[in-house]
Amino acid sequence: MNKKIVYIDLDGVMVDLEAHAIERHGPDAVRHLGRLTSVDKELFENPEPIEGALGAVKILMEQYEVYFLSTASWSNAESWSSKRRWVQKHMGKLAHKRLILSHRKDLLMGDYLIDDRPNNGAAEFKGQWIQFGQPNFENWEQVLNYLIIK
Repeated sequence: MNKKIVYIDLDGVMVDLEAHAIERHGPDAVRHLGRLTSVDKELFENPEPIEGALGAVKILMEQYEVYFLSTASWSNAESWSSKRRWVQKHMGKLAHKRLILSHRKDLLMGDYLIDDRPNNGAAEFKGQWIQFGQPNFENWEQVLNYLIIK
C-alpha cells in the first residue's frame, strides 16, 4: 500500500517558537521574530513543542508518510543544525532522515502540507495546504480529525 505524503512545518506548527522567543527576549519578541531568527544563534535550540504536536505526528505516521518541512534562516547558519537537533530530540528514531529544509515548499510533491503561514511556497503547494491555527485547523486535534481515516 502506498501511503499519502504529509509534510509538517516546524515553527508555529510543531515548535512553539513564539513562546520561546518571548522567554528569551521579552514580550515584544513576536513583533521582531523575523529579525530574531536571523541573529539569535540559539533561538531554535530548545523551544517546547506545540501542545499535542508530538502525539499527533505519531498517530499520523501510522497512516501517512510523514516528513518535517521547514525553512531555516539563510543568515543564521546555526538554525539549520538546530532544527535537525530539535526534531531528533523530540521525535527520535521516528524522524530519522525525515527532515527537509527548503525555501521553496511548493517544489515538493505530496498530498498535504501542514503549515501556519503562506510563506516560502506553502500557499502554492500542489497538494492540499492545511493552514494550522486557522478555522477548522486551530489545533492538532482538529487536524487529526480531518486527516485520520476512520
